[in-house]
Amino acid sequence: SQAAKMKLKHDINPILLQFINFIVLVYSLVTYIPWYILSGSKQAIAKAKQVKARPVNNKPGGAYRSVNSLHCLASVLYPGCDTLDKVFKYAKTKYKDKKLLGTREILKEEDEIQPSGKVFKKVILGKYTWLSYEDVYIKAVNFGNGLAVLGQQPKTNIAIFCETRAEWMIAAQACFMCNYQLVTLYATLGGPAIVHGLNETEVTTIITSKELMQTKLKEIVSQVPLLRHIITVDGKPTTWSEFPKGVIVHTMASVQAMGAKADTGNKQPSRPVPSDIAVIMYTSGSTGIPKGVMISHCNIIAGITGMAERIPNLGEKDIYIGYLPLAHVLELSAELVCLSHGCRIGYSSPQTLADQSSKIKKGSKGDVTTLKPTLMAAVPEIMDRIYKNVMNKVNEMTSFQRNLFILAYNYKMEQISKGYTTPLCDSLIFRKVRMLLGGKIRVLLCGGAPLSAATQRFMNICFCCPVGQGYGLTESAGAGTITEVWDYTTGRVGAPLVCCEIKLMNWEEGGYYNTDKPYPRGEILIGGQNVTVGYYKNEARTKQDFTVDENGQRWLHTGDIGEFHHDGCLKIIDRKKDLVKLQAGEYVSLGKVEAALKNLPLVDNICAYASSFHSYVIGFVVPNQKELAELARKKGFKGTWEEICNSPEMEKEVLKVLAEAAVAANLEKFEIPVKIRLSPDPWTPETGLVTDAFKLKRKELTAFYQPDIERMYGTNVK
Repeated sequence: SQAAKMKLKHDINPILLQFINFIVLVYSLVTYIPWYILSGSKQAIAKAKQVKARPVNNKPGGAYRSVNSLHCLASVLYPGCDTLDKVFKYAKTKYKDKKLLGTREILKEEDEIQPSGKVFKKVILGKYTWLSYEDVYIKAVNFGNGLAVLGQQPKTNIAIFCETRAEWMIAAQACFMCNYQLVTLYATLGGPAIVHGLNETEVTTIITSKELMQTKLKEIVSQVPLLRHIITVDGKPTTWSEFPKGVIVHTMASVQAMGAKADTGNKQPSRPVPSDIAVIMYTSGSTGIPKGVMISHCNIIAGITGMAERIPNLGEKDIYIGYLPLAHVLELSAELVCLSHGCRIGYSSPQTLADQSSKIKKGSKGDVTTLKPTLMAAVPEIMDRIYKNVMNKVNEMTSFQRNLFILAYNYKMEQISKGYTTPLCDSLIFRKVRMLLGGKIRVLLCGGAPLSAATQRFMNICFCCPVGQGYGLTESAGAGTITEVWDYTTGRVGAPLVCCEIKLMNWEEGGYYNTDKPYPRGEILIGGQNVTVGYYKNEARTKQDFTVDENGQRWLHTGDIGEFHHDGCLKIIDRKKDLVKLQAGEYVSLGKVEAALKNLPLVDNICAYASSFHSYVIGFVVPNQKELAELARKKGFKGTWEEICNSPEMEKEVLKVLAEAAVAANLEKFEIPVKIRLSPDPWTPETGLVTDAFKLKRKELTAFYQPDIERMYGTNVK
């Protein structure tokens, strides 16, 4: 079974193991009846087995809907709140003095010199300080009015290029109220992509931070001729003499002060209607230049209505930690869900998230430890990193500790697969691991890319909470599917949300048909109010990716391949763009190869590559420094990190490890990489080789490793 494959291996004496198993059996029998009566798990087990979505008709390719919205898709969160400004006003009235947005104060910043001579910035942070719903509302109203004083007109574009922080959300709410179209750009985008987004949307005002203004905007501002105003959210920047003439720098506080003084009594503010554009979201794009996705007020509201329905008991007791880019649809949607349900949002960053994070001074507390969130969203890259770090720590334990952890892990895995809980293991064995995320997490939401079964199961076990795996795209306002919290199966993304329906369309080239048995398969099409308006100034691409059916329903053609299981849950099995036909005619799914090898301790990241002009797969691998250095030591190879990575001998050793894992994962012979290139440098969004959600940018990786591709194939490759 799948659970058996994911179990950890121990080295316990077989006789002792028999005795331990007997004790566990007795414990399970003694505690089963009181647990069953008191925990309410009877209902949870029954719910897990229920059908979660059904096709609306019996035709092949018929749309699947959640059983909770079979007759009518949900599109509005609260009656009469059909635009985002109305949603916030409703929340402000309901939760007035409740805390909404929290930020940690910086007590001290210092430079720490590393043994290598590099200087790392470290911070010591204080408590969270909070703004109430009322505070945020007033700040947003004033900022919106201040922007009007600067000449911003309704239904015109304004850009935000800023890290995830409270001011980002305040600025966004101001734009929603005044019907300004908010253009969002990732803080990690490269210069040319930023210039493209700003010029295509013809913005005259950009909201940013002091740091990004100095590091990113300074170099490119002369290439954005229409720019007139730069607003910094965190105070006055140091003087910058190289400003082009005609560009004025304001602080957010000064714009809010203008807005507070402005006489808006006579002018009726232009409120949005549901079909008005709320956000033009530039996708970081794993292919080509970024595209601006036009998302209307009703698209976002439908999406967050669907998402909120999958999080049980969402409300004022919840605390959400916001650290992913707000320019990403996953984070923006998650925060809007929280804001509309009375939850608190505490801001963080990947560099200050945990006690061990890179910017946190040793001995001081990371954000999760201080905030103790109950809800958290993560991309698989971050979850994979936590998984590897914990597993490395387990391997460093004494033999007794390691075997105790492994026994508890395997026992809990078995119990989870039956739908049971393990309170004793949770409090005795996994409490310490759970504290890595603050100790109070009740739901972990994962999206942005596929999460491996091993990592998902690890998070379930060690963090003692469900992992809701979701599937959605910027083009569907982030909404599509999310797993139910009591569904502990792995590798699936759940049933369609109540706001949308999903159907599978035949893809002949890949051999996927919606008549396939036992499961219908095909390209995933998402339909519903959450399906966005299209791409900004790109009619051709909009017509290619979006269609309208005879009932006026908009459908998004995702390019992802899925299959529907008998209970109505979707599994992503392939991607159209990832499929490469080898010289001999076999199809290789690059994503499948990467998923099989990515969780090896030796591998931090991997990109598989194949060419139709050749008969085998090759790969680029970012090795784990500690694991590779240890492998090199065992093999007697001496040298610097670069020398180890550039060594053909070490490439062969890593290939052996990859080949073993590939066979264990049931990859076909032709799917196993035959040659690899070890990369001494990690792939980060700053390098331009991965997106902000850490998805591989295949085109950029191919260009970057072109000399290596030619070497590995021994020829010039098309």
